Amino acid sequence: MTTSPEATDLVDQDAGPTKRVLLAKPRGYCAGVDRAVITVEKALETYGPPIYVRKEIVHNRHVVDTLSERGVIFVDETDEVPEGALVVFSAHGVSPAVHEEAAQRNLRTIDATCPLVTKVHKEVNRFAREDYDILLIGHEGHEEVEGTAGEAPDRVQLVDKAEDVGKVEVRDPSKVVWLSQTTLSVDETMERVDQLKDRFPDLQAPPSDDICYATSNRQYAVKAMAPECDLVIVVGSQNSSNSKRLVEVALQAGASDAHLVDYANQIDEAWLDGVTTVGVTSGASVPDVLVLQVLDHLAERGWNQVDEVTTANEKISFALPRELRKDLDDNPDKPKGVR
Repeated sequence: MTTSPEATDLVDQDAGPTKRVLLAKPRGYCAGVDRAVITVEKALETYGPPIYVRKEIVHNRHVVDTLSERGVIFVDETDEVPEGALVVFSAHGVSPAVHEEAAQRNLRTIDATCPLVTKVHKEVNRFAREDYDILLIGHEGHEEVEGTAGEAPDRVQLVDKAEDVGKVEVRDPSKVVWLSQTTLSVDETMERVDQLKDRFPDLQAPPSDDICYATSNRQYAVKAMAPECDLVIVVGSQNSSNSKRLVEVALQAGASDAHLVDYANQIDEAWLDGVTTVGVTSGASVPDVLVLQVLDHLAERGWNQVDEVTTANEKISFALPRELRKDLDDNPDKPKGVR
């Protein structure tokens, strides 16, 4: 980030310090989320409502509510889906047991699992075949963790908190590997890895970084601007792991204060007292319209100067799930809503 001394220290003798917003880039939708949301939208157009989705397609309240209004029915488990109906699996991935249950109920499925999560699933399978004990660093109860661990439940042990490290039991200390949930804080993950290495010096790392590029990029952008921020506002939902991590990263990187909001109207006016520089970013499952609403909210209160802090340019995109692509390719002129 480059900021001139004049911009940093600009003071109007009558008005006081200039209020400004530092806007993180990259922010918002990652390629996996974009793919998952478009998958559901295309399914609605191609097959017509109702479309069933197991769990939330992505962890964002606005996205879920908007799709619900268009005829998407979100369910917790596949047994809530009528036999023979169409169900989409969320970006967070599911275990083989969920696929089997769907097959037993004769459900048509579209798998919108993020390809980066699928990569971790394949790593679990590979290391399980090679008879490794797999230590999965992640948050207990998170859908991604449940799906990943479900690939080889007899080989995977979850390591969430520091106290979990001492509970790990392995068969052969020379055949242990760590993998991680894709949406964790990079720093938190490596802290846990170091703790595990103290117990298991031969601990192996995954063949490539499990934490997704988008999670890392958004955290890096926040780290770059946080030291200059009196307040960082992260747009995202409470059940979004990567959004919550951005709040933690902002505080650890030097921001005086940081909060998570779904919508602009959730910003507490008291947070803005005495604040000159506000940092704004959003989690990887957040549409940019919600960020623009936050910027408008701040502009109405005097934060009109917006400086974008760019630390990376993302150009990654993923193809739609093959099940959906096949129908789109086979029926390019099919009227919308016709089954």
